[in-house]
Amino acid sequence: MKNRKVVINKCYGGFGLSYEAVMLYAKLKGIELYPFIDDTHKKIYGKKATIDNPEIMLHYTTKPIENEDELYDDEIYFSDRDIPRDDPCLVKAVEQLGENASGRFASLKVVKVPADVEWAIEEYDGIEWVAEAHKTWG
Repeated sequence: MKNRKVVINKCYGGFGLSYEAVMLYAKLKGIELYPFIDDTHKKIYGKKATIDNPEIMLHYTTKPIENEDELYDDEIYFSDRDIPRDDPCLVKAVEQLGENASGRFASLKVVKVPADVEWAIEEYDGIEWVAEAHKTWG
């Protein structure tokens, strides 16, 4: 039986990729990304933000920001949360980087799901698991 690989988060906090994982994913997909740090983090944390500072969250755009008006253009932003969890490039990046693929509040794991199963990711306080998709009503 064939399997498909799916990336999930296995700790409290939630799914998120590290800077290295986002950039590797983009390289594998052939996407040019431009990371930047929002200056409001300097006001929040009282210190200069850097890519290596784990207290800040980077933002990514698909084109360089050339003026302040572009900061409000949602069309150019890239978010790791929009990546399908079974995207082969995501799986490859997580497998290649191991624990270094996980973002600040994440512990990512690749799980195998039978290819013929309709699945969904479910979670509690950020800890995720893959479940067979079923119809539900509220």
